[in-house]
Amino acid sequence: MTLAEVNALRSEAFVSAFGSVYEHSPWVAQGALARRPFASVADMLAAFSRVVQEADAKRQLELVRAHPELGHRLGVDPQLSAESGREQGGAGLDRLNPHDYAALSGLNAAYREKFGMPFVICVRQATKDVIMQSIVRRLECTPDEELHEALRQIDAIAALRLMDRVRQ
Repeated sequence: MTLAEVNALRSEAFVSAFGSVYEHSPWVAQGALARRPFASVADMLAAFSRVVQEADAKRQLELVRAHPELGHRLGVDPQLSAESGREQGGAGLDRLNPHDYAALSGLNAAYREKFGMPFVICVRQATKDVIMQSIVRRLECTPDEELHEALRQIDAIAALRLMDRVRQ
């Protein structure tokens, strides 16, 4: 879809086309809708990100919690969207050996226990080893630091998803 086509979409079509860019959170696309017309894809990305930044902490935490834990499999985890399944598959997380799966599951559990949300990272920009190292490192963060980092990672995920769908 071209940027001109994006700017011309009716409200319902816009939310339908971009409501899944932020995992299970069409409210982000609904908020970005009011910021049209977009002058560039970068402007569109910024508009979506601003909607999240301007949301209250409760809504931001709900956004993070809408993301699946890493290592879950499409067709096995009903919360795993097709996009997340492809992204995790690209990092090999759908093909973990039993040892790596157990290690990732343990790290996911420790992270969720400490922060009350799933670990989020832009898996399209990481490998299995980078992901595991990142969980260990981020377990040392404070809850505020980690919420900020999770939202930064979510913006990176959304940016790639938008760039897959929109061209200048």
